[in-house]
Amino acid sequence: MHMTKLLRKIYDSRLFWMIVSLLAALALWMYVISVESDDYTDTFRNVRVELVGDDILQNSRNLVVTDLDTNTVTVTVSGPRRIITALKESDIVAQVDVSRLTRPSYTSQQYTVVFPDNAANSVTVTRRVPDAVNFMVSNWTKKDVPVRGSFAGTLADGHTAESPVFEPSVITVYGSESYLRDIASAWVTFGQDMQVESTYEVETGFTLLDTDGEPCAYENLSFSTDTVTASLPVLDVKQVPLTVNLIEGAGAFRANTKISVEPGTVTLAGDSAILAGYNSIILDTIDLTDFSGTYTNTYTIPIDNELKNVTGTTEATVTVEIVGLETRSFRVTNLSYKNLAEGLEAEMLTESIDVVIRGTAEQLDALKDEQIRAIADLTDYGDSEGTFMVPVTIRIDGDTQVGPIGETGAYTVSIEIRKA
Repeated sequence: MHMTKLLRKIYDSRLFWMIVSLLAALALWMYVISVESDDYTDTFRNVRVELVGDDILQNSRNLVVTDLDTNTVTVTVSGPRRIITALKESDIVAQVDVSRLTRPSYTSQQYTVVFPDNAANSVTVTRRVPDAVNFMVSNWTKKDVPVRGSFAGTLADGHTAESPVFEPSVITVYGSESYLRDIASAWVTFGQDMQVESTYEVETGFTLLDTDGEPCAYENLSFSTDTVTASLPVLDVKQVPLTVNLIEGAGAFRANTKISVEPGTVTLAGDSAILAGYNSIILDTIDLTDFSGTYTNTYTIPIDNELKNVTGTTEATVTVEIVGLETRSFRVTNLSYKNLAEGLEAEMLTESIDVVIRGTAEQLDALKDEQIRAIADLTDYGDSEGTFMVPVTIRIDGDTQVGPIGETGAYTVSIEIRKA
């Protein structure tokens, strides 16, 4: 009974339980320390390979590392359990010092496994796979390549496009001499799934292609720019008729002429504001008094320098035919002159000239010789003296629609000019 009371008193004592708790904690601490201090081994895969001193290699010796045979390694490490279990693959780096390399070659180099500061002095590398990394040391150079490309969208009806324009048009590529050798162009594809009706522009990337049009490797390359501005110049399109102006005369009017132009139209492309003013293109002004029945000539099609000739035809042939009229020759004896300078006198040496008159048969039948006059204008001869062949103007008196045929200067008379 007394012992039971004693034990109950001990169990109820706070000091007793404090001692028990202290002993339990001490035992647990000793267990943890013994476990965490045990040697532990673990394997880390996909440890990143890092080059050290590659900037020195490039800047001082104009060399660059290419064709690294692996970007990761596998390492097995040993050390205290508490340190090993806290490590992650991303905490470990396999460093290759390339700063001491001096010439282009294919080389194999050992790497140093670098751990975080809290583990560096506590762990040991027991195995590494591979034991070294292989790579190529090449000359660092540059190459200018042209930018080419295509528009992958569609054009709205009534529009056309010129060749794509790229800015810059040339890109400088920096890298290994062996990599640059195969690069032929920087290719740009833009405007996918786009329908455009005005000039389209976008900033985009590019793909390096070789001479066969196959993509090139981008490893260890840098560029003067990573993007280019691609634009597609889009122009309005308009079909414009070709025609001529007429100077009516000698009985011929537009109503009794037949005009043929081949080709009859030309398709132009350009700015809509400029195209708006092009409702027709006048090839020439044709004087109907210069020919009797049919006139044919070929003209260069005049087009504004800011427009494009989509058709590609640069010349047009014009034929003008007089319909329903005929010509007849008349002998003109009514010859005179005017505008003779003061102090001079003139003598008409020509007695008559033959003049071709055009009109309907009825009009020509009614025309009399005395209605036709030939007048020489001496204004341009001033104080000149001598015998001159002077062009004359044909005048027809009366209410008639007939007229003479012939270009300027077709009819002349001989006049002698002398001092009075």
